[in-house]
Amino acid sequence: MTAPRRTRERVRARGGRTAAQVRWLQRQLDDPFVAEAKKRGFRARSVFKLEEIDKKHGLLRRGMAVLDLGAAPGSWTQYAVQKGCRVVACDLLEMAPLPGAEFVRGDFTDPAVQERLRELLGGPADVVLSDVAPNTTGLRNVDRLKVEAVVEVVLDLLGRVLRPGGACLVKLLKGAEGAILPIVRQRFTAHRLIRPKATRAESSELYLLATGFRPEPPSA
Repeated sequence: MTAPRRTRERVRARGGRTAAQVRWLQRQLDDPFVAEAKKRGFRARSVFKLEEIDKKHGLLRRGMAVLDLGAAPGSWTQYAVQKGCRVVACDLLEMAPLPGAEFVRGDFTDPAVQERLRELLGGPADVVLSDVAPNTTGLRNVDRLKVEAVVEVVLDLLGRVLRPGGACLVKLLKGAEGAILPIVRQRFTAHRLIRPKATRAESSELYLLATGFRPEPPSA
């Protein structure tokens, strides 16, 4: 997507708004991806990150079984459903229903939740998506370690929910790849790091796309 130009509109500090709320509202008004998501009926601007990756790398195809972790509010699930995928979404937060998708509210690290996800998928997924991001502290090293921990849990889960040869797309922060890539090289035949155009300029997030899943790491 090419970001369209927009006329700048100022947010006023009124109605009890804090300075942080004013800054957030101003950023939303100034963001062309927010406007485009609203125009196209998507729940969040993050959909354009997935759309760009999918268009460049052919990640999603009709008939695929897709597991979407950290799905709320649901824009990635919406996109995958529009591509003709069978989607099972999971999040700790509630997510409004989406036609064509199943939703499980819960912790995807819980074995009971994992079993429910597999049941709804009807077997292993072809693709696992994870836009999961822990709450940030503003301390770069702390936030990086928190993201590393989340991604390691996602990668550990793949052996129970992803088919051999399947693909995974997960969110990282810059610097976390050093700890994550050695694991990925053992479990996938190919990988790449991607920074989509819809990523905010001040953000350090990256996406890791890994393909050719190997349930069992190759022998040394």
